[in-house]
Amino acid sequence: MNAIPTAYATDWIEYALLDSGDGEKLENFAGYTIIRPDPRAIWKPQQSKTLWKQADARFIRTDSDHGEWNIKKQPPINWTITYHDMHFVLHPTDFKHVGIFPEQAVNWSWMQSIISPNSTILNLFGYTGAATVAACKAGAHVTHVDSSKPSITWAHENCEKNDIDIKQTRWIAEDAVKFVIRETNRGNTYDGIILDPPRFGRGAKGEVWKLADDLPYLLSNLKNILSKKPSFILLNVYTADLSSLALYNCMHSVFSSLEGTLTFGELTTKEKNTDRLLPQGSFVRWQAKKN
Repeated sequence: MNAIPTAYATDWIEYALLDSGDGEKLENFAGYTIIRPDPRAIWKPQQSKTLWKQADARFIRTDSDHGEWNIKKQPPINWTITYHDMHFVLHPTDFKHVGIFPEQAVNWSWMQSIISPNSTILNLFGYTGAATVAACKAGAHVTHVDSSKPSITWAHENCEKNDIDIKQTRWIAEDAVKFVIRETNRGNTYDGIILDPPRFGRGAKGEVWKLADDLPYLLSNLKNILSKKPSFILLNVYTADLSSLALYNCMHSVFSSLEGTLTFGELTTKEKNTDRLLPQGSFVRWQAKKN
């Protein structure tokens, strides 16, 4: 049996996974070290306890969705991180996130290798806009959709940090499924689609999103808003409930008629001083057939 492909970035300078284990990961974001829960890290750490004790902050869960930071040293003022020519604003949140998912760097690079200048891209569940910045840097016009207004504000800040032309972005605070249906009715289409749906979520007006139930329906509607010559579709999912093969099968059932290549695998992060990979989610990519 062939192994499921794994993808990880090898060119981060300002981010590193220092160690992982016992349900946590130790990371360095632009010189600031943090410890965060990670349920996939079921093994034992390989680095010294001293290294872990030196962390600047540690996130402690208070329930399944939230938590609080035990901060020994305050994050830098105007805390930012750089990847290639992109700059991202960081903040600790009570959801354990800091505003960026470093393992996504391989997806940013993949998109940028495909995107043509002036193409239209839809970024669903856009969060703080790292993928929006990456697409805009490649010359695209991006419609960024997220039900959270604070996340959209953060994404705005990231675009401003990268001097993205305001004409390149359109910001929509709305439930993703409802937006896609409305775009279908309007006749709007996109050359590329990015979607990074959560396992569970609520829309701007309380709409409930359940990944396993709602993803097939969303994908079937996305097919209606693809342009005549689409270039890519990128699906990324963090939950361990669904395998990358299950997600591939779901994508294939909807988009198999499109001429192109469908690939899938696991997004991972490689520890700095070992060969161990920390699984960080599953991806499925469709890329148009090259002429």
